[in-house]
Amino acid sequence: MKKLHWLFMMMCLAVLPALQSCDDLDSGYSIGDFSYPNWATIRVKGNAFYMESDTWGTLWPINTDMGWYQPVDGQRVVTVFNPIYDNYEGYDHAVKILRLEHALTKVVEPLTAENEEEYGNDPVLIYKGDLTVSGGYMNIVFMQNLPKDPDTKHRISLVQPAEATADAVSEDDGYLHLELRYNNYGDVSGRRAAGLVSFNLKEVLTPEMKGIKLKLNSEVNKEVEIVFEKQSSNAEEASNLDFSKMQLK
Repeated sequence: MKKLHWLFMMMCLAVLPALQSCDDLDSGYSIGDFSYPNWATIRVKGNAFYMESDTWGTLWPINTDMGWYQPVDGQRVVTVFNPIYDNYEGYDHAVKILRLEHALTKVVEPLTAENEEEYGNDPVLIYKGDLTVSGGYMNIVFMQNLPKDPDTKHRISLVQPAEATADAVSEDDGYLHLELRYNNYGDVSGRRAAGLVSFNLKEVLTPEMKGIKLKLNSEVNKEVEIVFEKQSSNAEEASNLDFSKMQLK
């Protein structure tokens, strides 16, 4: 299937005309410069917030029109921004946020015989390149088959078999073994919308591990295993889609 990443360029081109007419800044950046969509974590500081980008480091927003935004510490986001200054008051960059999309942010959960039915194992549609690991998180963009009931939310989970402790996994083959589980509760409409989720790996991925082996049930390829080597980094992209319709928990 076709990758979704061409949509990133569409978003970038959409903001370009309005920006290119401005003068260059003394810092070496132009108002017409903007980042690729990239993953970041929100960090609250007093009445303000900054972002820890997986690829750009710490980012201090200098927008004056974001009084509507209520930051939540630890929230994962996909953001596009205009870099303004480097090394700004202790932050790697000062930026003007152009777009900010919230991702469902979750942790790795234990999988047992007792709760396996709760997590389900329904197939998910993920395009190549839209499942990445960066910043200590597993980041996923997928096409959700929406539930018919607007009050229903499907469940997406990243689980670790309870018997597979960190030590046992490391002694076995050196990889952390995880499973992506999806439960649609038998309620699908055939209508698609983009889903965005990021799982915190920091409590389960230890320094001695080689990487991650992930099992998932793909709509296209059925049961598959994907290997992420420790040195793997995130692509500088995350899908430019409307995530406002996703129904997930």
